[in-house]
Amino acid sequence: MTTVGVPAGWPATEDEARAVQDELRGQVVLDEPGPEPGTGHVTGVDVAYDDDRDLVAAAAVVLDAATLDVVAEATAVGRVSFPYVPGLLAFREIPTVRAALDRLPCPPGLVVCDGYGLAHPRRFGLASHLGVLTGLPVIGVAKNPFTFTYDEPGAERGASAPLLAGTEEVGRALRTRDGVKPVFVSVGHRVSLDNALAHTLALTPRYRLPETTRRADALCRRALQEAAQNAAGAACSDAGGAQEATMRQAPTS
Repeated sequence: MTTVGVPAGWPATEDEARAVQDELRGQVVLDEPGPEPGTGHVTGVDVAYDDDRDLVAAAAVVLDAATLDVVAEATAVGRVSFPYVPGLLAFREIPTVRAALDRLPCPPGLVVCDGYGLAHPRRFGLASHLGVLTGLPVIGVAKNPFTFTYDEPGAERGASAPLLAGTEEVGRALRTRDGVKPVFVSVGHRVSLDNALAHTLALTPRYRLPETTRRADALCRRALQEAAQNAAGAACSDAGGAQEATMRQAPTS
């Protein structure tokens, strides 16, 4: 497990973070189809937080896109690098997510985020931000539509409906299981929307959420629990050592 700090020069205020989004948004690539579904590697990334201990844990889990077997996995733990602000969550997550990706022993292929890409108020969610910084093809598959609207897609698996900001399509509501609430797919970087939908369906043979998300979620939660236990143990050890030192130094009568 890698421990990461807040990168030098990382935005500290909302204005600074929005300025970074404005600077990087123009680098999003939207005219590439991306990897063919069912080929190569596909990697899920996710994070878990312990705000009381100022900890965030990230996981990256690589699957064989054809079999959905786990090929490799890595975790990283660090300090929470930005306060919670809707629309700026990428600034809380990217340092540890990148550290987890860097620890992988193989190329990640397509990266699937539990979040948004273009389906973002500033059209630059985590999937787009991560894609621009890494150069990797990235999509976002979210559990809810954020601030956007959609008509309910058909009840059958594979049905979809545009996810809309006014009249602008920023993603799709996609039914991954018959009669089950849809997920919300958006392009991040270097992948077409149609291809993002195809990848999402390939990654959901049994459950509503992609296997990439399910496995990365479980792994980052375990990593966070381990880090929290280690932090608690270190605190107890420090307290015990301080108490022992105080006892040794106390004057005797």
